[in-house]
Amino acid sequence: MPYAFIMNPTAGNGYAKQVMKQIAGMLDEWRMEYRILETTAPGDATEMAGKLADNPKISAVIAVGGDGTASEVAAGLVGTGKTMGIIPAGTGNDFIKTVRIPKDPSAAMKFMLDRPPRPVDTGEINGSFFLNVCGTGFDVTVLECAEEKKKKYRGLMPYFLGLLQAIRVYEPSKLQIIFNERDENGEYLVCSIANGKIIGGGIPICPEANVHDGKLDLVMIRNVPRWRIPFYLPGLMMSKDLTFRITEHVKTNAVTIRGKGLKFNIDGEIRRMDEASFIIRPESLMLIC
Repeated sequence: MPYAFIMNPTAGNGYAKQVMKQIAGMLDEWRMEYRILETTAPGDATEMAGKLADNPKISAVIAVGGDGTASEVAAGLVGTGKTMGIIPAGTGNDFIKTVRIPKDPSAAMKFMLDRPPRPVDTGEINGSFFLNVCGTGFDVTVLECAEEKKKKYRGLMPYFLGLLQAIRVYEPSKLQIIFNERDENGEYLVCSIANGKIIGGGIPICPEANVHDGKLDLVMIRNVPRWRIPFYLPGLMMSKDLTFRITEHVKTNAVTIRGKGLKFNIDGEIRRMDEASFIIRPESLMLIC
């Protein structure tokens, strides 16, 4: 039965189109059946994936793009039992690092042919889907600062440049965080709710996150003066943030975060809200990983 590829032609500043052409050439050489669908607007990939999930002639739905494309495709397939694959072709490609999908597109395609799907956890924020990591605080400022730089760079570089800019403009978040029958209040540098491990093109915000454990990982890093932020960055890049004295890490099934005018990173998309409630959906997506 054929594979269906959902490709975001703008992902990676057009890199996804090159990748899809390369993959199509491989499949033609192998005489495999396939379909290619291109997105034209946000939300297209979720709608397309939902329709393909009901098609018994499609053996797997493959996202070709970055983390946003993967998240949208997953949102359309979650709970359906339809197999999903990912061909990385975006800027950051963070989620594949958690589930150990090869970063080279050709290797990722061969990887999918050799392995059966496995059930992985997904999450919800206020009833909406997320796949990788959500959060509020310094990391959101980094994403905002990095957005313009994605037009020139791929990989970690736009996020690194965004990080340097964020140090100058960041303002701490005043949060109420409710989890595991606890109610915490204070100013936080970072508050992340993780299903996956990685954000920002390669920053291991929660190295202990596991998409197979049926838990969300809550990472709370208390605020520090602006001048001290750079001293924590090397440890953050080296997967040491959970060992900081200013960090608390817990596993939980549900989290609620409240604060006035908060900006949340939801799989790389920034949304503003005053309250966000998170839950885990164990083993809800079949993924080749």
